[in-house]
Amino acid sequence: MKWSLVGKWNVFGFGLALLLIGIDSMISYQNAIKLIQNADKVKHTHEVLKNLTDIHATLTDSESNLLSYTLFKDESELKRYNAAIESISPKIKILKQLNAGNTSQQQRLATLQSLISQKQILFKQSIDVYKAGQSTAQNQYPLIVRSKRSRDQIRMLIIQMQAEEEKLLELWVKKSEHNIRSRIFIEFLSIFLSFAILFGVYALLYRQMVKRHKAETLQIHLSQEKELSDLKLRFFSMVSHEFRTPLSIILGSAQLLAENSEQWTQSKRLKNLERIQSSAKLMTKLLSDILTIERAEAGKLECNRELVDLEAFCLNLVEDIHLGSNNRHEIKFLSDDGCTRAELDEKLLYSILSNLLSNAIKYSPNGGNIYFVLSCEAEVVSFQIKDEGIGIPEEFQQQLYEPFHRSYNVRDIVGVGLGLAVVKKCLDIHQGEISVESQEGIGTTFTVRIPLPTK
Repeated sequence: MKWSLVGKWNVFGFGLALLLIGIDSMISYQNAIKLIQNADKVKHTHEVLKNLTDIHATLTDSESNLLSYTLFKDESELKRYNAAIESISPKIKILKQLNAGNTSQQQRLATLQSLISQKQILFKQSIDVYKAGQSTAQNQYPLIVRSKRSRDQIRMLIIQMQAEEEKLLELWVKKSEHNIRSRIFIEFLSIFLSFAILFGVYALLYRQMVKRHKAETLQIHLSQEKELSDLKLRFFSMVSHEFRTPLSIILGSAQLLAENSEQWTQSKRLKNLERIQSSAKLMTKLLSDILTIERAEAGKLECNRELVDLEAFCLNLVEDIHLGSNNRHEIKFLSDDGCTRAELDEKLLYSILSNLLSNAIKYSPNGGNIYFVLSCEAEVVSFQIKDEGIGIPEEFQQQLYEPFHRSYNVRDIVGVGLGLAVVKKCLDIHQGEISVESQEGIGTTFTVRIPLPTK
């Protein structure tokens, strides 16, 4: 299957949009991982800073506890001092784990551990001097000087380590901010490009749809024009054919009357006159059907309801049909006792029933009975016409009421295909309905239902 250029562009556009969405998703995923990593590093830095602060505070507390012990001889202060000294080692161990990948911090940490050990030795010496009863100013002064120097060194080293960690913290925060800004920009750009591509694809699809709609409209218009042209051609062909036969009969009978009227008997002359009258009636009916359909299509066919004696109307109609047909068909009229008068358009009703009865006779070439049944309900009057004729093929029953449509099994029977179209148009004016039941070779039953106006 060959794709059009627009189709290829549509596929390319959708593919590109999906690719951009995929790239955006991948970048977003990577940025999310980086954000998580940076958050972990920030958390790691905060833990390092916390431990450094704790170590410095613990050393300060231990020195304060030692001083209180030497001044007030309070053994509880000595216990607090010992507990503080013991808590330093786990914190140093945690710092080593946290700074496992940082060489400079590891070096500072080793120095810090050494200074703390020296500080602890000085504390121990001070306690030993105090316990030996030699705690004089002369003995304690060198220890105090060395302890102060050690404390300053530890403080400076902790400050350096904290500065390093704060620098790292600032770096991770900046990286996180940069990643967030980059992610927002990339996602915005990706969304903008995706929407631009999808809008372009939509524009192409809309343009293609409009062109296709125009082409389909043109095709429908051309098809309708062709159908109308074919319909007109078939109409004129059928009408000319239907007019040719009665006109030929009229001309032939008139010519025979003109040439041989003196030699003919009265009955023979009457027979030719009847032929002329019958052909003229046929032409009149054909013209009447054509005008009825034309007026209905133009919306000029009106329904003028008046009180109609239904039984008398139907009996007169049967008599008219009998006069215009041969004697091979018998129309059996049946009526409910309750059917008297109804408000209907007599002319339209005559067109409906006369066409149905004429068709029943026409399409029953072998004769037989035709049943014409009148029945009345509360607000509906029904007419049923049943014949024993050739029947209507099932596949043709959908087109039964379209003008000029005739089934394949009636080609040898004279007709134009207007009768049922006239019936349908007249029924539509009455807001009535028609149904059909038919089998080939068995017969056809038409049922007409016309609603009566409510009082």
